[in-house]
Amino acid sequence: MKADGDAVDDLAATEDGIEYERVVISNPISGDGTHREQVRSLAIEHDYTVLETQGEGDAVEFARKAAESGASLVAAAGGDGTLHEVVLGLDEADALDSVTFGVVPAGTGNNFAGNIGVRSISHAFDVLDSGERRRIDLGTANGRPFVNSCVGGLTADASHKTDPEQKERLGVLAYVVNTLQLMTDYEGLPLSIEASDEGDVSWSGDAVFVLVGNGRRFPTKGRTQANMEDGLLDVTIVENVPAANLLQEATMQRLFGAETENVTHLQTPTLNIEIEGNSPVEFSLDGEMGEWDELTLDVRENALEIPVGEGYERYPEK
Repeated sequence: MKADGDAVDDLAATEDGIEYERVVISNPISGDGTHREQVRSLAIEHDYTVLETQGEGDAVEFARKAAESGASLVAAAGGDGTLHEVVLGLDEADALDSVTFGVVPAGTGNNFAGNIGVRSISHAFDVLDSGERRRIDLGTANGRPFVNSCVGGLTADASHKTDPEQKERLGVLAYVVNTLQLMTDYEGLPLSIEASDEGDVSWSGDAVFVLVGNGRRFPTKGRTQANMEDGLLDVTIVENVPAANLLQEATMQRLFGAETENVTHLQTPTLNIEIEGNSPVEFSLDGEMGEWDELTLDVRENALEIPVGEGYERYPEK
C-alpha cells in the first residue's frame, strides 16, 4: 500500500476520491514531530495507506474523501486537533455509521488515546487490527462534533497560547505553565449555564473554567476516562475567585476533583451556555479554537465506532 507523503496533493485532487480500504491520516509535525517514519513504517506493515497533512483543514478533506470512496477504517495519527478534524470529515461525509474511527497517539498529551486504552503508536496499530470495537458517544457544540472535550475560559486560553516550541520543550507541562501565568490577571467568563435535567439555570456567575467532557472527565487524580457510553456530558465549572485563593485552596489537580464551594459538577445530556458579556468567548473543541456568544451542547449516543485497548473501561471508576 502507498505511504508516500509527496503524493498527498495528487490524492487530494483526484475526482474519484481515495481508493483505499484502510487509511491513516497523519500530521507529521504534531507533538514533538519525531513520529513520521514510525507511523509510515507501521502503516505499511499493517497494510494501511498514509495520507500526510500539510496544513489546517487537510485532515477534514482527506477523511471526507476517504469515507466517500468507501474506506472502512480511517485513523488519525496526531494530537487532539488532528483527531477533531478527522471526525469532522467523517461527519461531513455522513459516514459515522459506516466507517470505524481509529486513534494513533502522536500529539503532546494524547489524553483521548489514553482514555480509550491506547498506550503508544505501536500499540495503536495492534488495537486497530484486533482491539474490541465499541460504539461511543459523540459530543456536539452548536452541531459541531467533539470526541474528548469542549473547554472555555483560562484553560482554553492557555492551550491557545501554547506554541509548538513550548510543547516540544515542556510536553504537557507547557499547558500548566501557561495556565499559571495567565491566572493572575484573568477576568473570568460571565456565564449562565442551564442543564437539561435540572430545568432552570443550574449555574450563573463568573467562571475561570468551563470544562465539558465527553471522552474525559476532570478528576482529582488517576485516570481521566469518562463513561463514553452513558449519553451524558461531564461538566466542571470553576468559579472566578482570586488566583491566590484557588492556589491556596488546593493544587490544580485537587481543584478539578474535590467538591468545594468554588467548583460545580454536573452530568447532563444537554447543556446551554450563554455568555452574558458583550463579546464572544473562545472555546476549544478537542484543541480547535472557535468563538461563540452562546453554545448548545448535546450528545449523539453511540455515534462513533472505535477500536479500544484493554485499558478501556466500560464503567470507569469515579
